[in-house]
Amino acid sequence: MKNTFNTIMSILILILLAAGVYFIVQTVRESATAAADAATAPFQQVNEANQALQTQVSQMMNPTPTIIPDPVTYINEIRALARLETIQYTIEKVITAEVGQGTFGFLYGDKLLFVAHGIVIAGIDMDKLQPTDMRFDGQVLYVKLPPTEIFIATLDNDKSYVYDRETGALTKGNVDLETLARQSAEDEIRKAALEDGILIQGQTNAEAYLLKFFTALGYKSIIFEH
Repeated sequence: MKNTFNTIMSILILILLAAGVYFIVQTVRESATAAADAATAPFQQVNEANQALQTQVSQMMNPTPTIIPDPVTYINEIRALARLETIQYTIEKVITAEVGQGTFGFLYGDKLLFVAHGIVIAGIDMDKLQPTDMRFDGQVLYVKLPPTEIFIATLDNDKSYVYDRETGALTKGNVDLETLARQSAEDEIRKAALEDGILIQGQTNAEAYLLKFFTALGYKSIIFEH
């Protein structure tokens, strides 16, 4: 009985001893790991700082280039647009043309009503743009465009017609009367477009178009000078 008790006590002592040894080993291992981490932490911080410094130096030594296109470089491209048509008017006018009216108009007179449908196109002749008309100053592109002008003022022959014509009893009519009416109609159509502000609107449209054009070339700020 006594031997059995001694055996049990011996086993318990061994178990307690083993547990104590395991606890001591784990404690020492954790302490060593913590000490190692603490020892290497400054070196990691230095390494991270060194990498950040290298990145900054690299950016300073090799900065991202900012490319500003020289406006003179694009003069040829812009002039290649030639006539930049920016607005079109469609106008209708009724023209009265007459000859030989008066006391004997019922005998020798000639009168016609001409309904004129005309087209007026205006814009800017980019071929007139000179290098001095464009300058780059303080990140701003300044542009002075040529004046707006009328390119075309003509009749639409498919839609224009003689509405009515009256000739005297003793005449076959003036062979040039319709031609004169057409010439007058073209002048009146041009005049009507000018009075309606076609040149101003053409200038506005040209600036709006070229604003997109220059922006696409990389310019951030564009000012049109007048």
